Amino acid sequence: MTDAPRIALIHALRDSMVPIWEAFAGGWPEAQTFNLLDDSLSTDLAVEGELTPAIVERFLTLGRYAAQTGIGDKMTDAILFTCSAFGPAIESVKRDLNIPVLTPNEAAFDEALAIGHRVGLVVTFPPSEPALAAELKVAADTKGASLALTSVVADGALAALQAGDGETHDAAVAEAAETLNDVDCIVLGQFSMARAAAILSKRVAVPVITTPAAAVARLRGLLRS
Repeated sequence: MTDAPRIALIHALRDSMVPIWEAFAGGWPEAQTFNLLDDSLSTDLAVEGELTPAIVERFLTLGRYAAQTGIGDKMTDAILFTCSAFGPAIESVKRDLNIPVLTPNEAAFDEALAIGHRVGLVVTFPPSEPALAAELKVAADTKGASLALTSVVADGALAALQAGDGETHDAAVAEAAETLNDVDCIVLGQFSMARAAAILSKRVAVPVITTPAAAVARLRGLLRS
């Protein structure tokens, strides 16, 4: 049996899966990962318009199941959620379990705040915008850091990606990001957006931070310490 860390990846969008697989392949290929997907969560959140107690309870159920999954005495070492619009629900899972549980964005936000207080944020799933803005403000307050946040939704990008048109998705993300002026860095706020980082980095003069790469680096540091 391998001693490699066992990490659960919990997804609410199919489009988040490949980016985090690629981030692990490039940043920590030794880690053992497995996947849980409930892609009705994003649809249900869009219909409800808010995180309901029922949605939070579904996150707790997923987290508890993931934590109890394993072979023999090799159980799950950590959980990474890849769904960016569900911060309070993920915080409930953190409080419920005694293993590391990461939100999709916390590592990326820490990286951004270390660069500067003027942060640009791009999302493609509209409910993510207020959720991530609130999460980033909490991160800044916790650090005692000032924050000047400018955020934008890349309209049509997610629909294009889900229709199989990655090129249009990437172009829409880049065009939205180019409207962010006077920022120290740009965070692509959803795992599914990481694919646009290459084109965007050629079009802006500030660092572009992707959430999958930052999350993998954080997990590697936590579980190797």
